[in-house]
Amino acid sequence: MDPNEQPPSETPDAPDQEKMEQIRRRRLEKLGGPPSSAASTTSPKPEGAGPSDSPGPAENSKEKAPVEARPKITVSPAPQQSLASGIITSSRKRDATQIDPASATLPPRKQIPPREEAIEDYADRSLTTIFRITVDPTRETDAAGHKLTYLPNLHDELVEEEAPLKLSIDKLEGAIMEAATAYTQDKPLFDYLLPCWKRVTKAIKLLRGPAPQKEEVLKEARRLCFSNCIFAVTMPELYSREPNALHDTLTPYLLREVEHESGLCMDFFGEAVARMDEDDSIAPLFTKSMVEISAKLANLTMNNNYKPYVNALLTYSRFPRLLHELSQHPSFQMAQSAPGIEKHTILGPFFRLSPLHTDVTTVYFSGPRTLDKGRIKTSQSALQMTLTAHQTDLRTIVNAFVRASPQAKNKVLDWFAYIMNVNHKRRALQPDPKEVSSDGFMMNVTVILDCLCEPFMDSTFSKVGRIDVNYFRRNPRLDIKDETKLNADQSQSDAFYAKKLEGESNFITEVFFLTLAAHHYGSEAANTKMKNLEKDIKHYHKNLALMEAERPKLANRPDQLRLLDETVKRHVAVLETAMAYKFAIEGVLLEEKMQSRSLQFMRYVTVWLLRVASQSEYTPDKPLKLPLPAAQPEAFSCLPEYALQDIVDNFKFVFRYIPQIILSAVGDEMIALCITFLESSEYVRNPYLKSSLVSLLFHGTWPTYHLKKGVLGDIMTNTRFANDYLLHAVMKFYIECESTGTASQFYDKFNIRYEIFQVIKCIWSNDIYKQQLTQSSKTNRSFFVQFVNLLMNDATYVLDEGLGKFPKIHDLQMKLKDHTLSQQDREKVEEELRTAEGQATSFMQLANETVSMMKLFTTTLSEAFTMPEIVQRLAGMLDYNLEILTGPKSKTLKVDNPEKYYFSPKTLLPEIVDIYLNLGSSNAFIEAVAGDGRSYKPQTMAATGHILSKKNLKDPHHLQAWDALCKKFEATKAELDRAELDFDDAPPEFEDELMGILMKDPVILPSKHVLDRSTIVQHLLSDPKDPYTRQPMTIDDVVPDDALRERIEKWKDERRAQARAKVLDAMDTTE
Repeated sequence: MDPNEQPPSETPDAPDQEKMEQIRRRRLEKLGGPPSSAASTTSPKPEGAGPSDSPGPAENSKEKAPVEARPKITVSPAPQQSLASGIITSSRKRDATQIDPASATLPPRKQIPPREEAIEDYADRSLTTIFRITVDPTRETDAAGHKLTYLPNLHDELVEEEAPLKLSIDKLEGAIMEAATAYTQDKPLFDYLLPCWKRVTKAIKLLRGPAPQKEEVLKEARRLCFSNCIFAVTMPELYSREPNALHDTLTPYLLREVEHESGLCMDFFGEAVARMDEDDSIAPLFTKSMVEISAKLANLTMNNNYKPYVNALLTYSRFPRLLHELSQHPSFQMAQSAPGIEKHTILGPFFRLSPLHTDVTTVYFSGPRTLDKGRIKTSQSALQMTLTAHQTDLRTIVNAFVRASPQAKNKVLDWFAYIMNVNHKRRALQPDPKEVSSDGFMMNVTVILDCLCEPFMDSTFSKVGRIDVNYFRRNPRLDIKDETKLNADQSQSDAFYAKKLEGESNFITEVFFLTLAAHHYGSEAANTKMKNLEKDIKHYHKNLALMEAERPKLANRPDQLRLLDETVKRHVAVLETAMAYKFAIEGVLLEEKMQSRSLQFMRYVTVWLLRVASQSEYTPDKPLKLPLPAAQPEAFSCLPEYALQDIVDNFKFVFRYIPQIILSAVGDEMIALCITFLESSEYVRNPYLKSSLVSLLFHGTWPTYHLKKGVLGDIMTNTRFANDYLLHAVMKFYIECESTGTASQFYDKFNIRYEIFQVIKCIWSNDIYKQQLTQSSKTNRSFFVQFVNLLMNDATYVLDEGLGKFPKIHDLQMKLKDHTLSQQDREKVEEELRTAEGQATSFMQLANETVSMMKLFTTTLSEAFTMPEIVQRLAGMLDYNLEILTGPKSKTLKVDNPEKYYFSPKTLLPEIVDIYLNLGSSNAFIEAVAGDGRSYKPQTMAATGHILSKKNLKDPHHLQAWDALCKKFEATKAELDRAELDFDDAPPEFEDELMGILMKDPVILPSKHVLDRSTIVQHLLSDPKDPYTRQPMTIDDVVPDDALRERIEKWKDERRAQARAKVLDAMDTTE
């Protein structure tokens, strides 16, 4: 029966008196309450029982003294004025329920002065209202009309004691017990007691002015009410009730709002926390309920009503003691599989909630194939709002755990670390969803850890020094044993981390490394997932197109057509699921506030890495000296590779998808990071990771809003650090990427060098870089020669490959114009054409940039490109490609839509001519061009001039310079031809073994073979090995063969003398 709702009825039998009394005494001792006699808790007293042990009213002085030491409530004598008059005074304004219904209107205050209500009457009225019980069999409702439960046993007890039929604090314990025992078994007893608690709490708050006696009545009522609330769910047998899992729990009440009439109010929580030290059953009771809430939430998604569960933990989080106890529960962190963490740990289900559940994504993006960009964006915005609100709640919860107690903080850190340690497979090429945690769960973990870092991520990097690089040597929570290290192999890192250090890591260090790992296994893994989905979706579309193409062929075969329809249906379902998930993961990753916070963290990682590598106190406002120390700090070398990879990937993602947030998130430290590890590239082992630094610089040059040079362009062009080191760093890596050790190194280098070209073009407006290039060609000759040699190699290869594809494209395009071509042959030709077009497009993009870079460099320092080691190869490359563009073969370059392949002869040809003109003042270059027996033809030079003039590709001034240069080539060619006749019968020992030319500066190789110095220099630029033995060597290993050189010079002098003598003889004969 519900005293709050039901009319009074017969009371069921009371429980065994002796047993109940023992239980009551034990529990009340814990709660600090007074043990009472059986008479006060049951109905009629047993035969032979003595007087009641409970104290009666104060005026009943003949009662025996109470057994317990609890102070009695002092009750003052009742006033003379009868309650029937309706005049009841108190220290506060009366509620309507305090007015006697029997009274009519209040007499004027002047006629009847107010009088104070007797404490006995106040206690009776208040307790009746609070607990909705009565000992008056004639009374069915209270003053407000609420139904009251009649307590016959307490009535009989009062009659036997000849006491007034009123409720009092001394009899309240028995009254509550009798009322609770009489409560209907169909409902939880807590449904009766919780409203009682709320009413007594409200009554205390409404007390005004000094009223110590009333306050004492209400506080004692509150104490007893709370005790019985706890008993109701922990000891139902005390009230003659069988244990019932559905009733004996706080779970449903925690799931209701605090303001809800049936929800736990904040005062209840406060009282529970205050009594935890006295009663060891309270903490397990609350913890058990929260564990139940977590378990129920594990079966819900954002499509369900999940908010009450999150709100329950949010309310819970306002009480540190409760969180402390919850964190000590075995299920807070228990050994689980990666997917199991999400469902079987206490916090797991809360972090599992995300739009990145398949059934949720299909709600946000229903019919994804029909959605336009506007609807996708709208759905993504809604998704972001929902997720951001949830992540804000998670942040509040985790912050509360961290602050609850040291033990709770450590438990939370342990939980996060366990997540990282069991999710290493998320970075596998093909992760199995059954073996790893979900994307939504890991994204939430990453975001919350980013939030934990916010307090120490100030703009001045003042706390970066507190991040301890020796974290992994102090019994770390994270396991990085299987992770690839920045510049150490497994044995080296194992040996280093085996040397343990004493002490514990501070909180900043712990959170820093956990967040770094979370980005690796969380957000960056999700980024990879998104890229893979894009590929999968293209594959599904292609398959569907192929299947639909087969449909006409099956028109007369219904069985096979039905199978095709079923297959198409399955593919469409898979496609739509993938598309919906892709849209959802885009929405999650493109949330700007989240990414801004992530970039701020990456800036901190950047500064920290540079400090560790340089062994300095670097911050962006302090100088950094390069190159880095030759002796690499082992603490840096043994760091996990993802420490650097996360930075690069995070910034590349933002550059590509949400560049608008990068403007306020990038500082000088980003340039410093890229330049430092390109200049001191030996600090990083992974060639792909080093090339990613170039990509980062390249992405920073993309025009963004008002920044024509991109986000990083102005920093690279004008800052002191970049001016000092950038050009040399990228040129150094241009050379280094020639051999990366990867299977795809040959093609990778072209992409890397393309990006390097873009960076150089971006900064070339600053004359400082031009001066540096000139100085480098003079002071570091071998370095510069190697750079230019590779530049020429690239130009030769990409031009040859790019231009070489056009004859094939031309032929294939002509074939497709043949209407007699069968469908099968047409499909074959189209596939072949697509392949050739793709290759031509890639190579021509590279060719255009390479030629443009050569023009840029030769404009600045022409003399550097006419060194003996370079000039002949450069001239040969230029002559060959000029022949292709303007000679007879040029007709084969005509294709449909050449712009489609980035092929523009009107741009390419003038740039090649500019290179000729830039170098035309050098005699060495003129001799090299004229001496190119393979490709140099005077008629090609003339045809070039004609095209330039006819197409208006050059102004008259440049056309005159071209004509003058062509005449020099012809004159020099004539001279060389005459010299060739003079030396065409040189002895074999005077000729270069590889090139077959007359040697000018013979040198002896380590293999004892003799070559001309220019030949071995050019060979070593591309291959640093002896061409005969394949052993490593440098130009310093050769020995000049002075004796042979002298013999050659002597022989040449003799031949010249003979030639002059012949000329003189011819002149004499003529005379």
